[in-house]
Amino acid sequence: ASNKSGPDVVANGDTGSTSGSRTGNAVPGSQEDLEQNAGHRVFFSYNEYNLSPQGQATLARQAAWLKQYPNVRIMLAGNCDERGTREFNLALGARRAESARAYLVSLGVDGSRVQTVSYGKERPLDSRATEDAWSVNRNSTTTITAVGS
Repeated sequence: ASNKSGPDVVANGDTGSTSGSRTGNAVPGSQEDLEQNAGHRVFFSYNEYNLSPQGQATLARQAAWLKQYPNVRIMLAGNCDERGTREFNLALGARRAESARAYLVSLGVDGSRVQTVSYGKERPLDSRATEDAWSVNRNSTTTITAVGS
């Protein structure tokens, strides 16, 4: 159950762990490792693409994680809730992904390692038409796209 003050914590399973304190038994450098030890989603307010303090904290953990695994490349996918036109939501999703990308780059992550895509309202995490569902669907999700040399 999420609440108005922090769907971030509930939705991505982040328990506030900090970089360096590993949890779970995920393979180091894997998607599961990223999700367990840094968090892979940041959430946005309605019609917004500015990062919240919680979103910045998650991205700071992602940046630290990415510095541990310099061969990992990622994709940031911007997502929206179902309200608004397809075109509006594709543009908003792109701004959300780019906002997350710019923050990672500002923290020292090489921009060539980070791609962005917008799915607009096409890939909801929760298909219900409720504020709780919409708050979870407004996100940028980080996934590993490649581990190279």
